[in-house]
Formats: sequence, C-alpha cells, structure tokens
Amino acid sequence: MSPVFRTPIALRWSDLDAFNHVNNARFLTFLEQARIEWLQSIGTPWVDEHSGPVVASATLNFRHPIAYPARIAVELSTLKVGTSSVVIGHRIVAEDGTLHCDGQVVAVWVERAGGRPTALPPGVRAAAEALLAAPSP
Repeated sequence: MSPVFRTPIALRWSDLDAFNHVNNARFLTFLEQARIEWLQSIGTPWVDEHSGPVVASATLNFRHPIAYPARIAVELSTLKVGTSSVVIGHRIVAEDGTLHCDGQVVAVWVERAGGRPTALPPGVRAAAEALLAAPSP
C-alpha cells in the first residue's frame, strides 16, 4: 500500500442537504481541510508573502453518499511531483471502509505578485516525495 496522510473529518449539521446526506460541494471543503492539515504537519514553510499554492484542477469521483451521522476520514497520497506542482490523490472513506469519494487535485505554487508558477518549497517537495505512490508494475 502507498503511504498516506490520513485525517478524520467531523461532520456538521450544516454539511447536509435535503436528503440527509453530505452535500457533494462539501467534499471539496473536506479535501481542502486535509491538504492544509498535511501542509501544516510538514514542519517547514509552505506558504509565505511571496508564494503559495492554488488549486489548478480537482477531480472528484463520487462513489457513495455520506449519510449523517458518520465517521469519515480523508486520505492523501502523492501521485506526481513536478517543478512547481504536486498531484495529490485523495480518498474520503468511512470508518467501516466504505469509499465515498476518490480523485485528485493539482496544486501549483505561484508567485503572489505575478501569478506565475514558482518552484515548490523544499519542505513541500520532501513531504510530497515521502507520500509518493509506488508506480504500478
């Protein structure tokens, strides 16, 4: 199994829709929260006054609704590390192993002033490489 960063997500009543399950737009919020927790956990600067990450693309495959109440977690792994970007694989899973969502996000580090891509911070590169999924045979 590939290395993963895993964080539990507490569901809130406001996450629900009229069908009493988590609104699919909230899945993006859960993924954002997990990415920020991962970046904060690396122990080195990942954002500063000069540059920071932006989401260039997000792919979500909705597999199973999340009914309230539920105990869920987000799992992150690295699919690819580029010069200025990281492709982060994600899964939202229930305590019982049910897969609710999977997919990937491309995060690109950009200069705040000009909006142009800039090199990944060294700590982000090291942390992303530590979560890099093993290539398929």
